[in-house]
Amino acid sequence: HPAGDGAFDAIAPDADRHLLAYANDALISPSLAISIPEVASDRMLAHVAALARESGRIFQTHANEHLIAVERSLVVRGMRPIELLASVGALNPSTLLAHATLMTPRELSQVRDQGAAVAYNPVASAWKGNAVLNAVQLHELGVPFALGTDGTRYDAFRLMDMAETAQRLTLGLAAGDFSCGGGWMWLDHATHLGAEAVGLGGLTGAIQEGLAADFLLIDLAVPEMQPSWDLSWELVRLADRSQIDAVFVNGALRLWQGWPVDWNARALLADVARIAREDIAGAPIQRIHPVSAAHRQASK
Repeated sequence: HPAGDGAFDAIAPDADRHLLAYANDALISPSLAISIPEVASDRMLAHVAALARESGRIFQTHANEHLIAVERSLVVRGMRPIELLASVGALNPSTLLAHATLMTPRELSQVRDQGAAVAYNPVASAWKGNAVLNAVQLHELGVPFALGTDGTRYDAFRLMDMAETAQRLTLGLAAGDFSCGGGWMWLDHATHLGAEAVGLGGLTGAIQEGLAADFLLIDLAVPEMQPSWDLSWELVRLADRSQIDAVFVNGALRLWQGWPVDWNARALLADVARIAREDIAGAPIQRIHPVSAAHRQASK
């Protein structure tokens, strides 16, 4: 596709086609995304956000994650990323902001007042961010948020643990907050409140009539959780994916003890490993730090 002003006429029809292609899919809910606000024109930002809202879908974008991103937006567009979205009408209940860790009070008010949602990505904050989102503050202000990764965290239980731990270490301890959400808050934002934040509240997120039968069977009879004193906190801090015996999606058993029941995942992973090694070997990657084994040897 062309860049600059010429991109709109080329890209906009693709957005319509994408939403239509999955409009009636039982398992896929399509969304639209622009990587970061400052790379798109005002016209494109407004159009994509409006299209998502009109179709009942989600418009995703990374916003206010790094200092460099905020500074780049100020230099290129004269506004911080969330301010830019608000100025062109692209901040609305269909908007899902990834990260949003570097929010000014004004931007926080814009997010709250316009009904936008946030993806809280604690792993990304630990690995490559400049700050941790004040998720408890969002909860108290009624700003929808879901737990996300934007990084490698294959275990949703460990993600909840990371979300609470990041909040406690960066914000809770300084304020003398010994609860940091009370356990239940993290469970809610990992399930039904998370589903609402990403536009799926009418489809999934809870066990109730009218929603898809999406659920896990979890073994709680493990040494770390017996005897049980506070199940909500134990699920946040102690549980892990090894306790998930079964995964049901839309009423059908999809995984049993970590593996699909109706297709060969091991064969797929073998193909992925082979292709990844070949692609990485030929990629122009500059490694700043050596791999762990080499780093250990060099440190002796």
